Formats: sequence, structure tokens, C-alpha cells
Amino acid sequence: MTKQEKNDVIVLLKEKFNQYSNFYVTDTESLTVAQIGKLRSACFNKQVEVKVAKNTLIKKALEGLDAEKYVGVYDSLHKVTALMFSENPKEPALILTSFRKESKTEKPVLKAAFINGDVYVGDNQLVALTNIKTKNELIGEVIGLLQSPAKRVLAALLHHHEGKAEATTEVAAEAAVAEVAVEAAPEAPVAE
Repeated sequence: MTKQEKNDVIVLLKEKFNQYSNFYVTDTESLTVAQIGKLRSACFNKQVEVKVAKNTLIKKALEGLDAEKYVGVYDSLHKVTALMFSENPKEPALILTSFRKESKTEKPVLKAAFINGDVYVGDNQLVALTNIKTKNELIGEVIGLLQSPAKRVLAALLHHHEGKAEATTEVAAEAAVAEVAVEAAPEAPVAE
């Protein structure tokens, strides 16, 4: 690889790191070509980009952007590294988990994940990453929590309003019955 090709890869990686706030660093070393193809296909179907690059080039790209921000990722850059870029922070974790179940193997190994500024290091973090809430899920939960008290207030107001309407109807019915009873009653003679 020439120096110009290396620089091109670094520029490409910088663009990807700027484009996505979430990326996973995985070890795909012992996977077959067929398994890699299957993993790439699963990633493509879920809008997850996969890039394989040399660790030194990945590190240079990260250092070129913000050396301090990505410190936790540097120790994970060893062996064969495949980067998974995604807008959804948990989608790559779900892909890795389902891929492992289907292929009945523990590969690919999660070396690290950078999620919205937080670094998760180690394969043992994969389960936690599959349970992470996306931005839309969190917004939905907040809206649900805000709607719940409002729905209760509206239900109470409607119930109260219906109660008044029923009471008014009952009073009107009793008045009508009383009026009919008065009209039906024989008139008593008037004393002189």
C-alpha cells in the first residue's frame, strides 16, 4: 500500500467517523469468506456500514479528529479489525448477536463500541448494547409518560361531566314523574 493509498484510507475513515456518532470495533479474524459475506449482507440490510482497515490507519484517523475523545478505543485496535458504522446505536449489536446464534459461534468478537461519546470495551458488553435505547425509543417513552397523567385528567373530567349529565337527566325524569302524578291526581274540593 502506497503512502497516497494510506492517506486516502485515513481520509475515508475520518469522513465515516464524522458522519456516524456510533461505531463498533470487531474482530473478524477467524471467519470464513462466506461468513464475512453473510455478515456484510446482514449489515447492508440494516443500514450498517462495514469497513475493514489496518489498525494503524484507524488510529491515525481517530487521532486526526480528536485524540482525547477516542482514547478508550485505541487499546482495541489489534488483530483483524472490522468497523461497523450505524446511526442506530444498538443495530450492530443486534446483528452481531443474531449472526452468532445463526452460525453457532462466538465470532465476530466485539472489541469496543463508541456510542454517542461513550466507550464500551470488551465482548461482555454486547448484551448491554443490545438493550440500549435508541433516541426514538426514549422520546416515545417520555411522550408516553407525559400523556399518561393528561389521559387520567381527561378521563376524570369526562367521567365527572357524564356524572353531571346523568344526574341532570335523573332530576328531569323525577320532575316529569311528579308533574304527571300531580295532573293525574283528582282535585280536592275547595273549602269555603
